[in-house]
Amino acid sequence: MRKNNDDIAARQQAGPGDASGLIVAMATTQDRAAFAQLFELYAPRIKAWLMRRGATADAAEETAQDALLLIWRKAAMFDPGRATAAAWIFTIARNLQIDKLRREARERRGAVFELAEPDRAERPDDVFDVRQTGEKVRAALATLSPEQIAVVQLSFFEGVAHGEIARTLKIPLGTVKSRLRLAMQSLRGQLDQ
Repeated sequence: MRKNNDDIAARQQAGPGDASGLIVAMATTQDRAAFAQLFELYAPRIKAWLMRRGATADAAEETAQDALLLIWRKAAMFDPGRATAAAWIFTIARNLQIDKLRREARERRGAVFELAEPDRAERPDDVFDVRQTGEKVRAALATLSPEQIAVVQLSFFEGVAHGEIARTLKIPLGTVKSRLRLAMQSLRGQLDQ
């Protein structure tokens, strides 16, 4: 009950149009009603401002919402001595829009480079090399003990964590690690030949 009275008092001090007071209330008491009031006051203004700067209605609305959520999270960083609430709010919105435009530009540049690369058809000798390597790996795996194969299978082919392998196989974690290490040494030795 005390917190609600403090929230109401902070909002009353702030006044209905005093954004600085609303931000301070959000920062000090996590006042959701102050946030709702600030949102109603600034969301349409930010959206209209962003649209005047060239953003589409959807992009402007999304950026306005992102800006106000960021203001909620960073309300404690607001310093009324350095800037007005409106200046702080619109600076955050502007920075978010700039970040979004830069991200989109990077994505477009990346897409251009992706399209510029011609498709490479597999060369017959590449296919042969892959097949030959696969045969070598299968032959090397066949030389491992059944215990090592089980650990290698679970770890590398199924992506199971070492602790889970130990529980599944009912062996100590150290045994799992040593079997993997020995199996890798054996495989490396055979494949290096």
